[in-house]
Amino acid sequence: MSASDPKPPHRPGPWPPAPAPDAKPMPPSSWAKKTGFRPKFSGEANASDSGQIALQPKPREPDTNVDLEAGRAQANGVAHRDKAPPLPPPSKDQVAKKRRDSDGVPKSSVLSTNGQATAEPPRRSARHEEVVDAPPLSVDDDGFVSRHSHMKYELRDSPGLVPIGVYGIQHYVSVLGSLILVPLVIVPAMGGSHEDISAVVSTVLFVSGVTTLLHTSFGSRLPLIQGPSFVYLAPALAIINSPEFQGLNGNKFKHIMKELQGAIIIGSAFQTFLGYTGLMSLLVRLINPVVVSPTIAAVGLSFYSYGFPLVGTCLEIGAVQILVVIVFSLYLRKISVLGHRIFLIYAVPLGLAITWAAAFLLTEAGVYNYKGCDINIPASNMVSEHCRKHVSRMKHCRVDTSHALKLSPWFRFPYPLQWGTPVIQWKMALVMCVVSLISSVDSVGSYHASSLLVASRPPTPGILSRGIGLEGICSVLAGLWGTGTGSTTLTENVHTIAVTKMGSRRAVQLGACFLIVLSLVGKVGGFIASIPEVMVAGLLCFMWAMLSALGLSNLRYSEAGSSRNIIIIGLSLFFSLSIPAYFQQYGISPNSNLSVPSYFQPYIVASHGPFRTKYGGLNYFLNTIFSLHMVIAFLVAVILDNTVPGSKQERGVYVWSEPEVARSEPAVANDYELPLRVGRLFRWVKWVGL
Repeated sequence: MSASDPKPPHRPGPWPPAPAPDAKPMPPSSWAKKTGFRPKFSGEANASDSGQIALQPKPREPDTNVDLEAGRAQANGVAHRDKAPPLPPPSKDQVAKKRRDSDGVPKSSVLSTNGQATAEPPRRSARHEEVVDAPPLSVDDDGFVSRHSHMKYELRDSPGLVPIGVYGIQHYVSVLGSLILVPLVIVPAMGGSHEDISAVVSTVLFVSGVTTLLHTSFGSRLPLIQGPSFVYLAPALAIINSPEFQGLNGNKFKHIMKELQGAIIIGSAFQTFLGYTGLMSLLVRLINPVVVSPTIAAVGLSFYSYGFPLVGTCLEIGAVQILVVIVFSLYLRKISVLGHRIFLIYAVPLGLAITWAAAFLLTEAGVYNYKGCDINIPASNMVSEHCRKHVSRMKHCRVDTSHALKLSPWFRFPYPLQWGTPVIQWKMALVMCVVSLISSVDSVGSYHASSLLVASRPPTPGILSRGIGLEGICSVLAGLWGTGTGSTTLTENVHTIAVTKMGSRRAVQLGACFLIVLSLVGKVGGFIASIPEVMVAGLLCFMWAMLSALGLSNLRYSEAGSSRNIIIIGLSLFFSLSIPAYFQQYGISPNSNLSVPSYFQPYIVASHGPFRTKYGGLNYFLNTIFSLHMVIAFLVAVILDNTVPGSKQERGVYVWSEPEVARSEPAVANDYELPLRVGRLFRWVKWVGL
């Protein structure tokens, strides 16, 4: 619009035009309709081709709810030069009945998705200060509207033994895939038998229960399950496929496990140091949604070479496994049984059970029986060409090839150092130190997202440091017991809390006790160890895709439509795939006959990477670190996000509670205060408490 006109009587005033004194004020939506005015709302999903948001002219009541799934809270409306109409009080049916001491937020304030309170909605520039109604915030398919309004139980709620017991078991069953799939991958890679897989699975369940109790009691105190994170899977596979382990024959599993234990213990001690010295509360200033999103997404994307290649070994079972889980989690997700969305919550265990039953029927029907062929005879000893042709289908499609359930004992107590004394090699330990930092970045995002769902306020930097420090101690315990990976907060926790609407700390603790008891039954580990490899690969395809999506979902706390953030995320994800590919392919000729399966070839980079100095340990460390996708994503994102100019709102900077405010509010103190007066021991250590 031109600001000048040669005819003074018709010189236009400020845009939009001011109403005449005797004219009635035109509704904001009418101005938007007549002028076609469309303000930008970065981070919303319904963008037009021009990059702006097309506003609906239909007027609506202002909404103060925060939609954690749909996007930013500031999309409720835009503030302006003239006074906006006062916000109406929420109706009674919109207010959930729950116990709350005090949240310390003014009634007129709006909580952003980062947890901060704003006294009034944000202002636009003076040129476009007319009131414009934004389109109504749509309730997502899962029914999540505000932070607390649809949670059945919040952090300190304890409805009774039976309800919290049911919800606690439900919580663990919903994340079952994350708990059991990691040992099903690493133990066979180490040359372990079915009995070894059964023992490691039982150990993982035991350690997960113990560490969850510790973390919910003395860590962040949020209802977050601790377990074998996928963050540790890639570095564990890199260590397993180290050159010095290629020629091992006898006791290969125990030898590699002891090396892994030593590396995990040193890396976890470094994480404990970061947390309890308060360094994490300083590093967290560099960690924001634009950093967390590509880092966690790269964890899931990094296993693309492992997932479907294994599914393809028995396509009729592996592909069906993926399709069943997709149907349950997407097409049937709205179906409720007794108030529970069983298909959405239990998509993984239900899909596994149905596919496993179908594969069992095919096996019993003789579909995979071939005349004159025995699955117990090694392929190299088979004389018949007919048998050698079908040995792969017999091995991967049949469900009766594992004897883990038959060989496992009824009772087994996991104990520390059960595989022997850990062996420490500093080149592997340094790799795990870097991985523990990436694990901490993952946990920072989980702490923030879960606190917005179940707690009165986000934790303070001191509480965050305390949680990271205790996660380090939990990983030390995992190294001593020999789970093969570190123990950290499972990223899937946030999705589980949002779907089940259960955020009770007591429920998670009771479920952890149930998990400990279950781990003592050896047949449980044997049953899980009997899951066919192709089904494990099918489930992992879904779990890794879910992990990538959960990582990218952290962008809802930032302005996802900002060109700054788009470029940073794009560069981080692209280089997280491209740079490791350079390291993994360096020095390998196309016709080289490697001794490891094709899906493990990306993890043998230590033997042929581009770093070839006279220091073998340094070569191993650098070649391994730069072949890990999540490390590259983190480095690119943290450098760009903290050097490229951008406002806090655009970057979505995490907002943590101030210690003074937290100590003065009973609700926050009750949410995060350590039990049994243990907090008094930390009062002099200001950086690891309230």
